[in-house]
Amino acid sequence: MHFDQREQAALRDAGLTTDDLESVADAVAAAADRDAARLESFFEHETVYSDMDRAHSDSAVQEHSVDYLDLYTHAADIRGYLRFDRWGAWVAGGRILREADGEPELVELTLGPTVHGRVRFAPKPGKL
Repeated sequence: MHFDQREQAALRDAGLTTDDLESVADAVAAAADRDAARLESFFEHETVYSDMDRAHSDSAVQEHSVDYLDLYTHAADIRGYLRFDRWGAWVAGGRILREADGEPELVELTLGPTVHGRVRFAPKPGKL
């Protein structure tokens, strides 16, 4: 179940039943699955732009050639690996920040080692 024991107790105190909790947990897991699929499709662009801080660049916008984004979910968690042309980073969390015509236009991933932070990505530099 998505909720830890303290959250479950508080939600039961607020009047939710075990069936209610399971239903909400299932809805959260389904939403994470949908977001993961949409994030993966966003990174099917051959090139994306980010606000990532890079050690050897003074530019506020970085250009990246993307090989793939491979995500999996567990309850509300979204995790995986983002591979660029020459390097990659593991992903621990992702969300869609802005959409246009029902498609993600600005997304954010939390990237692990070498980046250690949240990074926003867009298909065009002006969309950051």
